[in-house]
Amino acid sequence: MMNNRIIQCVCISLFATILSGCAVVGPDYKRPSAPQSPSFKEAKGWQKATPLDQAPKGDWWKVYQDPVLSKLLAQVQINNQNVAEYAAQYEKAKAVAEQAGANLYPSINGSAGATRSGTQNQTSNSFSAKGSASWELDLWGKLRRTREEDRASAMASAAQLANATLSAQSSLAQDYFQLRVMDEQIALYQRNIKNYTQYLKVVNNQYKAGNISRSSLAQAQTQLHTTRVSMINLKWQRAQYEHAIAVLIGKPPAAFSLPAEPLSYHLPTIPAELPSALLQRRPDIAYAERNVAAANAAVGVAIAGYYPDLTLSASAGVENSTLSNLFELPSRVWSIGPSLSGNIFDFGATKAKVRQAKASYDASVANYRQTVLNAFQEVEDYLVAIHGLNEEMAVQKQATASARESARVTYNQFNSGMIDYLNVATTEATSLSQQQNELNIIKSQLINSVKLIVALGGGWNVSDLPSATPPKKNTAK
Repeated sequence: MMNNRIIQCVCISLFATILSGCAVVGPDYKRPSAPQSPSFKEAKGWQKATPLDQAPKGDWWKVYQDPVLSKLLAQVQINNQNVAEYAAQYEKAKAVAEQAGANLYPSINGSAGATRSGTQNQTSNSFSAKGSASWELDLWGKLRRTREEDRASAMASAAQLANATLSAQSSLAQDYFQLRVMDEQIALYQRNIKNYTQYLKVVNNQYKAGNISRSSLAQAQTQLHTTRVSMINLKWQRAQYEHAIAVLIGKPPAAFSLPAEPLSYHLPTIPAELPSALLQRRPDIAYAERNVAAANAAVGVAIAGYYPDLTLSASAGVENSTLSNLFELPSRVWSIGPSLSGNIFDFGATKAKVRQAKASYDASVANYRQTVLNAFQEVEDYLVAIHGLNEEMAVQKQATASARESARVTYNQFNSGMIDYLNVATTEATSLSQQQNELNIIKSQLINSVKLIVALGGGWNVSDLPSATPPKKNTAK
């Protein structure tokens, strides 16, 4: 009799397993269409391609040829606490996905116990050892869809980690370049303060000699003090950028300092033509797309709510009041059998859950498409900015040179007694302003180049792409 029951349960299990391999409710995932562009408006030759966010990006900051910057950026992935938070979240997401995969298989549990109980006139002992197994058969694919959803969520978490790392690196690079330009601006003010101090001595001597008016002396004093104020203003701003860099590499500001250095920079050369496969490496695009995949799987999980769950369970063990007789035949107990559970009538709750899941899917698709559109806009914006800044710099260098020459000639005329010091102050202010403008353009060029690198997902090394043709090796003739 017992053997017949076991055979019946085994048959049910095999039949259900066959069903579980065939029936998976809900839509299979297909990447939704996204906005396309035949070419980039600001860079002819770029073409849209398939997402390649997992392609290696390398140390993109090496294009700037700045060893100090490279050393700082290498610390972000190791010490930045925001990155560490996302890394922990990714590990959690992977564990959730592993747990979802484990739910597809039987679970086995065991227990053992000993109790002593009694009344006023009698005491008794009870010993037991039991094992049990249960298996929810995935008849309709609910568990597989859940695993699919959790795996997609884990991949989205990995994209978040990559995005957080790239964002922190971008912030550090931009802060670093702003700080270095400020170093040069402070040095510029220091040089001008030195010159203006000398000018003030000359003006003061001429004023004492009665050769110039009091207004000229006041003008020279104002010029010197105003320049000092501007330099002090830059110094405390520089300190704040230094503090920001410290936090980005996981250090308290008091434990970090970055000595001032003369401005020495290398603007990376942007190739005339680049495949937009580089754009598709962006982690924010990957994050949005994988959220679509997770939402699609969630629709299947919700649809599976219409169908019952089948669970096979079995238990076996021994119970006896005497420990020495615990494993004898009369002490054995067992049970085996399937259980079927499901909603008979839930007043539309399951239907509402399916509608919610489908609406969430539609929302994630819209977000994915908008993310792609934003990516195209960012690349176009930074490309046109870089091209425009290059043109600005060419003209600005001419304006700076002319202003310096004007200031030199005007000061010589003042020394010759031909003009008032007011003219000197005016041309010196113009010269200082033009030099500041040139430094600001350099800063904008550097920052925009960083932003373009980030907009492309981290650099533009075409050889990093999976479809790249291996470079030919040079051979000696």
